[in-house]
Amino acid sequence: MTTPTAIRTDFSKLEIVDTGHMEWIASPSGGVDRKPLDRIGGEVARATSLVRYAPGSDFPSHTHNGGEEFLVVDGVFSDQHGDYDTGTYVRNPVGTSHAPGSRDGCVILVKLWQFQDGDTTPAVIDTAAADWLQVGDGVERLQLHRYREEDVTMLRLSGGAATTLAEDAGGAEIYVVDGAVELDGETLPRGGWARSPAGNVVKLSAPDKATVYIKTGHLKGKIQGPQV
Repeated sequence: MTTPTAIRTDFSKLEIVDTGHMEWIASPSGGVDRKPLDRIGGEVARATSLVRYAPGSDFPSHTHNGGEEFLVVDGVFSDQHGDYDTGTYVRNPVGTSHAPGSRDGCVILVKLWQFQDGDTTPAVIDTAAADWLQVGDGVERLQLHRYREEDVTMLRLSGGAATTLAEDAGGAEIYVVDGAVELDGETLPRGGWARSPAGNVVKLSAPDKATVYIKTGHLKGKIQGPQV
C-alpha cells in the first residue's frame, strides 16, 4: 500500500482521529512506516504523520527544504546530532539536513513543510526535564515555540481540568501524548489527533490526567503543498 497524496485536505472541517485504529503504511525506506494524518503531495509533501522506526532502521540523509518539526512520542530517535528520548521536541528549520534512525525503535509525530516564512529558529527541548508553568486550575503549560501567529505548546491536565482555545487562535491541532481528553463530545485516547479549523472554539477536558501537544495559529488562509 502506498501513501495517498491527498489526505484530509479540507481545512475548514473538524477532524478527529483515533490513530490506534489506523494501519501503518510502509515508507520508501525499509523498516520505517507511517500513519499519515494530513497530507498534500507525494514524497515531498506538506504533511503531518506518525512515523515508526523499527529497531536498527534509518532514513537516508536528506535536507528539509520546507522545515521539519517533531515530537518523540515513544522510544529514542537519533541522528548525527544526537539521541532524542521520549518527550523531546525538535525543530529543524528550512535548509537543515540530517540522517535519522533509531537503534531500539521509536515513534515520532512529525510535521513537514509547515514553517512560516522567516522562521529560522532551531529547537531541542526535553519536555520531561523542562519547567512547566501553572496557568489554571489543574492546568500546566510548557511553551515550545512561538513565531508570529504560530504557537506550539504542551499542556498537562489533572483529572477534571478543562481549558478553552479561543476562536481567534487561528486553528488548532491537538495530539494526545498521554491519558485521554474530551473534545467536541468525543473522547481522544492516547495517540488521538484532532485538527480544528480557524474560527472554531476548542474546549478540552480531561476525565483523568492527560498530556497534550497543541499547535495553533497555522491554519489561517489558503493552505497548499510544496511548490517544487
